[in-house]
Amino acid sequence: MKPGQTEVAMYRFILRRIGQSIVVLFIVSVLVFSMMRWIPGDPVVVLLGDEYSPEAHARLQQQLGLDKPIVIQYLIWIRNIFQGDFGYSYINHTPVSSLLYDAMLPTLSLVMGTLIVGVLIALPSGMLAAVKRDSALDYFSMGFAIVGYSMPSFWKGILLIWLFAVTLRWFPSMGYIHPWENPGEGLWRLALPSLTLGTFFAGLVARITRSSLLEVLEQDYIKAARAKGVRQMALVYKHALRNALIPVITVIGLQFGTLLGGAVLTETVFNIPGMGRLTVTAIFNREYHVVQGAVLIGVVFVIVVNLLVDIAYAFLNPKIRY
Repeated sequence: MKPGQTEVAMYRFILRRIGQSIVVLFIVSVLVFSMMRWIPGDPVVVLLGDEYSPEAHARLQQQLGLDKPIVIQYLIWIRNIFQGDFGYSYINHTPVSSLLYDAMLPTLSLVMGTLIVGVLIALPSGMLAAVKRDSALDYFSMGFAIVGYSMPSFWKGILLIWLFAVTLRWFPSMGYIHPWENPGEGLWRLALPSLTLGTFFAGLVARITRSSLLEVLEQDYIKAARAKGVRQMALVYKHALRNALIPVITVIGLQFGTLLGGAVLTETVFNIPGMGRLTVTAIFNREYHVVQGAVLIGVVFVIVVNLLVDIAYAFLNPKIRY
């Protein structure tokens, strides 16, 4: 295919993925908005307390817009979202957008730290396990991957706090500081939470890296290069690794949503004021706007990451574009 046709195919692929992402985002917004209304409990009662008059209930319900039909409430909410208005938190007495911004930064810092730790552990261990197949190093790497992936994150976090914070006193046990405000202290406090989620993330990615690299190393072009005398490391880094990374990148993108979900427990264990804690607290308080905004922001991040993964996948494997 000519270069111009290749670029057109790539643009069509990207536009198709963007269109699919918009449809997914719309469906998720409808589901989140509807499910919040199905949760038992009345947010008006939560705000008024146990003793209230019917007039006060009706007045506050009208003020919150809950007296309108659910379809009208959804359309008003979507219109406000496009205007940058996520609503108002009557429990915290602050705009929801401000709450989401303050909670999103710690969660993104934790997720980025988790990705860095996970990739730094997973790729070398998976590659060494594939190169040293059926050796002691292979068994040790895959055993560590299974333990890291299967151990619950909250239990792993408690063990890491006990070992590195309480016993050895190498790291602080809890708390969060923005890394850009105080890089040293901020990164130091993110070390244990990132390691907690990073070992879970690394377990799956290491196994995928090993199996994918083993499959590529059995291809005919690799065997031909090996017969010509190409060294093993050159085979892995120059010829096999790019093709082996295609499923690995896919798994990393798919695990981004899992990391956001796993951050809820990790933030609780390490006392990090992130999206997880904000969402759970808002659910208990029946704060519709906060929960809807938090879930919608999380879905947007997952969709954007998966879109970037699809684009990277198409660059690594041109057949996907067509």
